[in-house]
Amino acid sequence: MMKTRRLLTRLAVVAMAVATAAVALHADEGFWPYNAIPKAAIKAKYKFDVTDAWLKHLQLATVRFGGGTGSIVSPDGLVLTNHHIGLSSLQRLSTPGNDLVKNGFLAATRADELKVPGMKLMVLQAIEDVTPRVMAAVTPGMTPQEASAARQKIIDAIQGEPQAGVQKQVVSLYAGALYDLYTYKVYDDVRLVFGVEYNVGFFGGDPDNFTYPRYCMDVSMFRLYENGQPARTPDYLRFSPNGSKEGELVFTSGHPGATQRLNTVAHLEYRRDMALPFAIASNEMRERAIQKWAALGAENARQTRQELFGVQNSLKSQRGQLKALQDKALMAAKESAERRLRAELAKNPAKEQELGDAWGVIAKSVERARQLDAGRNFIGNAAGLANSRLFTEARQIVRAAYDPAGERERAAREARSGGRRQADQQPIDPAREKINLTESLTFMQQYLGPSHPIVTRILGDKTPAARAAELVDACRLTDPEIVRLLKAGGRATVDASTDPMIVLARSIEPDAEKITKQYEDEVTAVQAAAYPKIGQAVFAVDGAQAYPDATGTLRLSYGTVKRYTVDGQVIPAYTDVAGLYERSAQHGNQPPYELAPRWVEARPRLDPKTPFDFVSTNDIVGGNSGSPVVNRKGEVVGLIFDGNIESLPGYVYYDAGVNRAVSVDSRLILEALRKVYKADALADEIAGPVGRKK
Repeated sequence: MMKTRRLLTRLAVVAMAVATAAVALHADEGFWPYNAIPKAAIKAKYKFDVTDAWLKHLQLATVRFGGGTGSIVSPDGLVLTNHHIGLSSLQRLSTPGNDLVKNGFLAATRADELKVPGMKLMVLQAIEDVTPRVMAAVTPGMTPQEASAARQKIIDAIQGEPQAGVQKQVVSLYAGALYDLYTYKVYDDVRLVFGVEYNVGFFGGDPDNFTYPRYCMDVSMFRLYENGQPARTPDYLRFSPNGSKEGELVFTSGHPGATQRLNTVAHLEYRRDMALPFAIASNEMRERAIQKWAALGAENARQTRQELFGVQNSLKSQRGQLKALQDKALMAAKESAERRLRAELAKNPAKEQELGDAWGVIAKSVERARQLDAGRNFIGNAAGLANSRLFTEARQIVRAAYDPAGERERAAREARSGGRRQADQQPIDPAREKINLTESLTFMQQYLGPSHPIVTRILGDKTPAARAAELVDACRLTDPEIVRLLKAGGRATVDASTDPMIVLARSIEPDAEKITKQYEDEVTAVQAAAYPKIGQAVFAVDGAQAYPDATGTLRLSYGTVKRYTVDGQVIPAYTDVAGLYERSAQHGNQPPYELAPRWVEARPRLDPKTPFDFVSTNDIVGGNSGSPVVNRKGEVVGLIFDGNIESLPGYVYYDAGVNRAVSVDSRLILEALRKVYKADALADEIAGPVGRKK
């Protein structure tokens, strides 16, 4: 594709810049923790003083969604985020007769705001350095496995027992060189206020995803409630009716997902050769299964729209990351950067002796990971089965019976990190289970080969379709009473069960435990002991100029609204309302460029020159979706919803020349609320009457 060729060409041109990226912070680069903001660098470059009060206000107005971000934009707990972040809620609250995904939603009054079952949003209240406590738990002479267990034990103790309305999470920074305790306030009464139509929030669909220029109003809004009333939120971000201008300094507050900029070259090669290709193949399998189910009926398609969006979004991101790591010039530059770091470290013999073995240790652990991958992926993580909700239920039942303390600890740890999903609200459909399981087993057979021991063990002499039918048809885990009895009966009941899913989960569990322990002992624990040395080496060589990799926790980035050039073509910083209608017309107003009826009807009322979306140099990755973009005053001027195609290598490196964050313009949001959705009350709440345009 043209976009892919353009990306690879650009990588080759800029790759050598990566080699010196860690030396000095020249670009608007970095995922900065709120207790380590480069205030001096910002002041030197932009003549702006980032004060503690300014930061605290922004911190308390930023909201953590599961896998995304939002911001509080009124004193009554109103939260602004992306449509694609709110999509699962719109999906959940829809019915066959009232499709909120297709038609959008606007609460006419606060009494009409819809409570979202199970949704919890968090606001970071405090950050505390707990590095000495964590480090003290590891004593000389411990093996990597013992050290890992000791760290986890003290981390669990620091986090403490769950408390109502509070969540505590110990965050590892600089590859484990530092540890901070993040304390969140948790809101468990969250209500839907507004969501645009699907073809407004995702205008251009998958073809335009991760591209620019864009014309998406990727917006939804929720409200935080306490004691049945809208929450009092004095720390909120005022909305700017004037938006931004090109060249202006802007900040992004959000929760970027895990990046790998501090990874060793050996580790990046493993991601290139093994981890990313497997993840892509696995998601392609999920995509096929969803599409086959959706093709069977309109209601199936409606129910799976959000699920399909998530998978396709992940696929595009993963493919972009893989293309970056396959670029020889980029990898050569990464090797050069690593050589520079090690050479500088070697100038300090004491530090070299203390830290210098880390690269070799990680290289050996990565080789072991390559050897363990098949068993870990298809037995430990059950990739050939995990797309089945019935098998997932069976595995949890078996694990709870065989190791109840371990399963409780695993569930608690995943819940604290946001890793464990809430149970699917839809009943399990055996017909869909057969499709999912057939695709999963086919994927396993094709990926490992038909004669692989894991494949023959799970399939026997049957085809994937036949084995899927055999497992699903006789499975009784769709019956809540059967599930209750199995959970209550403990190991004896589970061992006596003849349910085929329980039998299968039971048969592979000993090997799953073995391979999981091997991986934890020989890969995870080893890297957990070695990577802090990499982080300390970066500190020793580059000092405060170095920022930590993203971890899904709150970070600040800064940059400017700025156009860019690709293949000699200047890409403007802003799009406008007129461009939306032009792009739709270019594609015959056909999906995914079809205009929502409201937008067709409202066209005469809209100012065609109103900025729609814009790009800035802010450093973002997945997880920043829904992040506010604020100006020096802390006013919202935009809403992050995507990056351009050139930003996809951002998990590994940042290129200031073309890496751009894509945002919805604050002026467009106000214009649309007033003139398209006739939501003056909502517009007044976020901008006040001064935001009104005649």
